Order: sequence, then C-alpha cells, then structure tokens
Amino acid sequence: MAERSTAAVDVADNDGDEPSAAQAAQATSDGVDTQNGRAADGPMPEKDGERTNTASTAAPELHSGHKLARRYRLEECVTRVDGFSSWRAMDEKLRRAVGVHLMPADHSRARSVLAAARSSALLGDPRFVQVLDAVEENDLVYVVHEWLPDATELTALLAAGPLEAHEAYQLVSQVSQAMAAAHREGLAHLRLTPSAILRTSTGQWRIRGLAVNAALRGITSETPQRADTEAIGALLYAALTQRWPYENDAYGLAGLPKGVGLIAPDQVRAGVHRGLGELAMRALANDGATASRQEPACTTPEELSKAVAAMPRIRPPEPAFTAPPEYQHTTYQQGSYGRTTPPGVTTVQSLPVAPPPPPLQSRTGRALKWGVAALLIAALGLGSWQLADTLLERGTQKGNSGTSNNTKPGTDDNPKTEPGEPLKLSQARVLAIGGDEPVKPELASKAIDGSTDAGWVTPQYLGYSNLGNLPGRKDGSGIVVDLGKVHDVSGLDVDLYVDGQKVQVLATPEDASSPNSLSAFSQQLTKLEVAPKKLEATLEKPVRTRYVLIHITDLPSDGEGGYRGGINEIRVLGKPS
Repeated sequence: MAERSTAAVDVADNDGDEPSAAQAAQATSDGVDTQNGRAADGPMPEKDGERTNTASTAAPELHSGHKLARRYRLEECVTRVDGFSSWRAMDEKLRRAVGVHLMPADHSRARSVLAAARSSALLGDPRFVQVLDAVEENDLVYVVHEWLPDATELTALLAAGPLEAHEAYQLVSQVSQAMAAAHREGLAHLRLTPSAILRTSTGQWRIRGLAVNAALRGITSETPQRADTEAIGALLYAALTQRWPYENDAYGLAGLPKGVGLIAPDQVRAGVHRGLGELAMRALANDGATASRQEPACTTPEELSKAVAAMPRIRPPEPAFTAPPEYQHTTYQQGSYGRTTPPGVTTVQSLPVAPPPPPLQSRTGRALKWGVAALLIAALGLGSWQLADTLLERGTQKGNSGTSNNTKPGTDDNPKTEPGEPLKLSQARVLAIGGDEPVKPELASKAIDGSTDAGWVTPQYLGYSNLGNLPGRKDGSGIVVDLGKVHDVSGLDVDLYVDGQKVQVLATPEDASSPNSLSAFSQQLTKLEVAPKKLEATLEKPVRTRYVLIHITDLPSDGEGGYRGGINEIRVLGKPS
C-alpha cells in the first residue's frame, strides 16, 4: 500500500465505553472528540435505507508499546468501542505519527473494513486523509492512516462560534467537490460528521474516514449519495448557525427547538449569508424541508457542488486597519529636558514658540539676496563645465585604447559578465524528484522547441500549491535540459507559464552524467524565490556544466480554485566549448 504523509484518526460512537488510555482526551486535530471523558462522535440521525449492524466481538486487548509488523508502535489508545480500538502510533521506519484502527480478524466486520480501506487507498485524493496500510496479521486486522498534527476538526472550530461566510463557503465547496469525486469512483462516506472534517493550518479542508468509518460501525445505506449530500448540508447549517439541524443535541451543538421542524438558518441566527443559508436548505430538503425560492433540492454531492459553483464567489473579509496611536511629544522635545521643575508645575510644559525673523526687506537685504543668487549660478555653471570636460576626456582615452567596444556597460573597476549566446539544447526531460512519477513528461520537449506559444504545463492541483502535496512532490518538480556536452554557462532566459511561481535554477558539476535526483544539482545559478513570468539572469562568473535544472517548488493560484504552473521556453546562454 502506497505511503503518503502524516495523519489523523477517527473516533467511536458516544454509546461506547470510556477509552482505557485516553480518559482526558481533548477535541484536537488527532480526531479525538470527547465530552466528559466519553467519545462524543455519536450516531448520525437515522435516514431511510440506512442500517447499522451490531458487532459482538470484543476489541483486542493490547497495550502501549505493542508493535505491529515490527514497525508501528502503539502509543495511546484514543477509543475502544464496538469491537475495535483506535490508537495513536509511531511509524518507526519513517519516524512519523500515524493512526491505527485494530480489530480481531474474526470480527464480523473485519472483511468489510479491509475492503473499504483498500478501496479508499486506491482513490489517492489528497482532499481525504489517506489510508497508508491495511493488513491482516496474527489474528488481527489493522488499518493505518495519516495523522495531521497541525489540523483542527470542525467540532472544535464550532465550539468557538459559527464560521464567517467565506470560511463556510470554502467548507461546503471543498467538501462537496471531494465527495463528488469519491462517488464517481463508487466510494461513499456515510459518517460525515463535524469530527470527520479537518481544517489544516493552510486553510484547506480535509475529510477523514472515507468508507472506513462506516465499515467500522457496520453502517450501510441504500441511497449513499443522498445520505452524504444531506450530511454536507447539516455541516453547512451548523457552520452558519452553531446549531445542529435536528431536534437532538449532537457534537457539542444544541439542536433545534422540538416540534418546529427544520427552519431556515437566517431564522436561527441573524446575519447569516442568504445564499449559503438557501444552499443548506436545498441539501437538507431530502428530509422534507422546502428549499428557499423553490429551487430544486440537491440530492447528490455532484448537484451540490454545481450549485456552489453557480453562486457568486464569497471573498475573504478585508483585514481590519488599526489607526496608529497619536504621536506624543517627549519632555525633551517640549523643551524642559535638564531643567528643574518648579513646585506645583507639571513636568510637561507648553513653552511659547519664538516667531521667525522678518524677511530681508531693506535695500541692503535685497542686494545681499541678489549677490548670493549670482554666486550660486556661477558655481553651478563652473561645475557643469568641469564635469563635461572630464567626461569628454575619459571618452577620448577609451576610444584611443580600443577597449570600450569589448565590454558591457558598467564601471571600469567592476565590469559585468557578458551573458553570451544561446547554447544548443539537445534534450529536455522532467525530473522525477523523490522517486515519484514525473509530471507531464510528454510535454517536456515543448520547453525547448523555440516557441513560447506552448510549453510544459502542470495539471491543476486542488487544495495544495506544492504540486499535489504527495511525498514525492513536496520538493517540487522541473525541467532538466541537456547541453550535449560541458559548456561555460553565463546567463539564462526563461519564459515561464505564469508569474508568481517559486523557482530556482541549478546545475550539475561538469563531471556529472545522467543526473536523476535533486541532490545531483549542487551548483546554484539563481536563488529560490518567487519569479516573474520572464526570468532573466546574468551570472557574475561562468559555470561549467552540462545539465541545467529549472526547479519549481510552489505554484500560484490559477483563479479557478486550484494551482497551476509550468515553463514555456528555456534558453541557456554562454560560450560554446
């Protein structure tokens, strides 16, 4: 099973036993949501066609320090309920925290949990917390998945108050798009609760427990798309109102008044964004509510995603401007520094300001002013004449020596290096950094075809600007150009796909051959920085090399909810060998 990045673990129903090793757990990014020492991730409201199968097998009795597969060391039990237990563990091979679900191999749900975990891992969508391993071993079935130490679950965010409109818009947009992609692959969640939604430190929303959470609890549904859509509507409703859209209290949120049914969000809380409130009602209309303005109800995540896209985009709030404090005069500036303060008088005193002297109005004064003006004019003229004479003399000396035509503009003491002429590029390829598959390798040759109309362009990455956030892509990607043989490289002229990309240019030592890793490019030609669309550089000293890497580590927003970048054309300047 392919391994991805760090992780979060889900929790159990609130009808379970108290965790034996996590009595004081908190609602944090590890996914543990507790109330008074008990798991608070209660069952979802019952819906038509949804069934929960009861398990009878007890959870395996393991302890902290137990090691699975000689690799995963259990550290803290976060819940133990309904025949399975969940742990925070340490992957000793990769030195990172992971989450682990454990159950006996003879558990009635063990086969379905393994199948759900393996199906979820094959999806590989970074918007979901990734399954890293799913194994049956020594009478145990365990599922290993990511642990996100820098993420906060929606339950904790809502405890502080409702989300502002832009955050709620991003929540419903990203979650509905992710679930639409999952359903296209035949995967449902069926446990989309506030504790299953995480917000990372970069503001991205991620979903944990795809297919696995429902399998652990034996939850099935005859209408999975409808169930997930209504669950997203409940999340949006809670984000706007800080209330759960059903009569029962759940996830630390108060329910609606009993007997009144589902009421619009703007009737629960003043100031709710009207468009988002109507969207929540359309998603929750599956349970009999009437959608505002008579729009049709959204019954699938795909329909909900399209409805969100059709809304006017909600911009983030403008940062509040705080006026600087009024300037306060010091005692020194007010003229009392070093003076003895008389008794009964405050330290800060307002002293009268002496009026300026009157202008020179007499006949002698006017003559003095004209004399000074004449001297200034004469001095300026003399200085200009001397400067022109010096420049002409220097130009004549250069023309006689015959050297002025052989250097670029610059000072005589520090002349600039000539960028040279374009060198012939024999080949271009995409460097597969981190051992991952190269990005769009079939487009690499377009970056050296002599045309800026088309080039090497990355796919659109949703949610992450570092080329997808997969382990092999965290160091970025780029194009390696082969000069055919070693040359003296003295300049670069690169036309990028768009400005705002974070780029550096590297080169190999002159004795390198077929470099296949980022560490092979040990010579830095330009610093790693956000680059304009036209990247031009002249090196202070030529570098002897055969292979040059245009290395991109971060992509700018494409204005369509994702990130994209690339390179249109590469020119390497220098002196042919």
